[in-house]
Amino acid sequence: MKQLLLASISALALSACAAGPDFVAPVAPPKAAGQFIGSANPGVSTAQADDRWWQLYRDPTLDQLVADALAANTDIRVAVARLDKARASLRGVRSDRLPQATIGATSGYGRTPDGQRLPGTASEGESYDVGLSVAYEVDLAGRVRRNIEAARGDVRAADADADAVRVAVVAATTRAYVDAASSAERLGVAKHIVELLDKSATLTGKRVEAGRAAKLDQVRITTLRDQRAALVPAIEAQRQAALFRLATLTGRTPQELPEIAAARTDTPHLDQPIPVGDGQALLARRPDVRAAEQRLAAATARIGVATAELYPRISLGGSIGSSSASIGDLFTGGALRFLVGPLISWSFPNQEAARSRIAGAEADSREALASFDGTVLQALEETETALSAYQGELRRRAALQAARDGAEAAARITRARQREGQIDFLEVLDAERTFADADADLAAADARIASAQIDLFRSLGGGWQRPVIAAR
Repeated sequence: MKQLLLASISALALSACAAGPDFVAPVAPPKAAGQFIGSANPGVSTAQADDRWWQLYRDPTLDQLVADALAANTDIRVAVARLDKARASLRGVRSDRLPQATIGATSGYGRTPDGQRLPGTASEGESYDVGLSVAYEVDLAGRVRRNIEAARGDVRAADADADAVRVAVVAATTRAYVDAASSAERLGVAKHIVELLDKSATLTGKRVEAGRAAKLDQVRITTLRDQRAALVPAIEAQRQAALFRLATLTGRTPQELPEIAAARTDTPHLDQPIPVGDGQALLARRPDVRAAEQRLAAATARIGVATAELYPRISLGGSIGSSSASIGDLFTGGALRFLVGPLISWSFPNQEAARSRIAGAEADSREALASFDGTVLQALEETETALSAYQGELRRRAALQAARDGAEAAARITRARQREGQIDFLEVLDAERTFADADADLAAADARIASAQIDLFRSLGGGWQRPVIAAR
């Protein structure tokens, strides 16, 4: 047994390496690094994606709201607290590399049996003891080093998780601002349609009184007017909900949201193609991919922590102290004691518990690798899906723009014919209502395009680099 112990210690000392496998960064599928399938479509470019993408809208109010959200959002504060907790844990693990010192002191009053006390000493009396112990673990198997590697991976994963929360918060803040602005635009169009229907209902009522129209026509116009008027409160509620959501995202109560946040009444537009980069840049930028990689690194290091339990654990230590029946005699030469020497502990030959922990750590590592692979695939899927949806919305808007232009031309022709006396004003109002409906469809399409843009920006993973902290 002694020779086996010495051989194990010698082998570890000569190898001077930590137990368990070293972490090797996983490699994404080769085709994942290339251009996106949807990057060849109009509306996007292959230029490097912009980290602070919300600034592409060129809206200072939005820029300030995003800065406020990055500074005060509660979800970000939770994520930062978790990161601080992981850092504190790392500091605790790192302390294992240093000698551990313990100081102790006791006092008491008791009785010593006659067979255990020295001749000439009292059987009852006071006793005092003070001591200092120092121990240092010789990390031959690399248990401490692997533990530090695992804790460092946890910190980096928590850091990436905080970045992922920032991405989500920036996207949610921009979406809430865009929803409020687009709702205001749609609200204006809806009120305009109601005004046109009011005119149509008034004119139809006069025609009924003059015997030139049936009562049924008036009922139909009034019913249509009431149906369109019922949409106005719903759109107003959507706008208010977006503003309330914007207040929460920026760390405010609804009453504290500045008025400028609700001032915009048109949907923000981009005046340039969206830069999307390529798959390689995407995977390097997405925080969830980085977090999955760091969790794999931590799981790999914990295999080494478990493997180190197969080898002897050696600690070098010593203690010095003094015991006496009075405080004054504690520090006399005769009362002092000391002890110096190594401590070796080894669970042998029954190592089944240690091997079971190794097997569990290896299973955790395989799980982390599968999670990384799944995160990579999901990142690529989300980006391609967002690209496809964005292109679809652009094509849909182009068709609605053509319909709106046609309705505008029809309204213009109808007004000219009415001025020439060829048709009555009711037909003009009908053409104007059709034109207004086309405007409403176009405004809704603009809102969907803005939402698709935000989905694409979020899938690209920007928004956490160089966070802007606003002075509130």
